[in-house]
Amino acid sequence: MDFTRCVGCRSCEIACAIEHSVSKNIYGFIFEEPKTKPRIKVYKIEDYTIPITCRHCDEPLCLKICPVNAIEKLNDGRVICNVTKCIGCKLCTLVCPIGHPVYDMKLRILIKCDLCPDRVSKGMLPACVEACPTKALMYLEPEELSKYKTYSIIHRLISEEIKPIESPISKIYKMYKDVSWW
Repeated sequence: MDFTRCVGCRSCEIACAIEHSVSKNIYGFIFEEPKTKPRIKVYKIEDYTIPITCRHCDEPLCLKICPVNAIEKLNDGRVICNVTKCIGCKLCTLVCPIGHPVYDMKLRILIKCDLCPDRVSKGMLPACVEACPTKALMYLEPEELSKYKTYSIIHRLISEEIKPIESPISKIYKMYKDVSWW
């Protein structure tokens, strides 16, 4: 994911919800009840819009904390939830470092990214990645991902495209550093 490219259009959210719907198309999705929830959410944080979805961690905390083993890591690297085993304790939502899994109280199920296995098995991209008009979302193999991360961060730091985020306390300190109270 390259959050600097995200424009907040939410195409990824719509595509994800449609992909996980019964009808698998926008016209049928509109009339379905209950509405399918997207497994990706776009948040506005300061000047950026950031799509948040499961990172399918190497060592997922959600998997470790689940008391009924409803969350599992598959051989292909996907971290999925078996909703028939899930008891709704919501511990996974508490330990996830990015706050991805969401428990739907109305439907009483855990909503979590599954990387669109039907699409990927056919050689297609996950719905959110395919729908992203700015290519902020990417679907990469682990080797490609590590190369991309290293190149992307170094390149953007050198070109000063990324500025360190300044905390509110340091901003206040800078504002008043020239003022002497004693």
